[in-house]
Amino acid sequence: MAADEKTQAKGEQAEGKVKKVVGGALGNESLEAKGQAKESQGDLREAKEKAKDAVKPK
Repeated sequence: MAADEKTQAKGEQAEGKVKKVVGGALGNESLEAKGQAKESQGDLREAKEKAKDAVKPK
């Protein structure tokens, strides 16, 4: 399950980055903001997974 979450986080980050760049290139502030939000969502998901990994018993 954790691998799925990590993959989803990377996907969200990539999708957000693309939207942000395209929005900036086109001058579309709405698309750029949505991209930033999606990228941040991926960053948060990745941080959550890293925290879960850090507290797992070894």
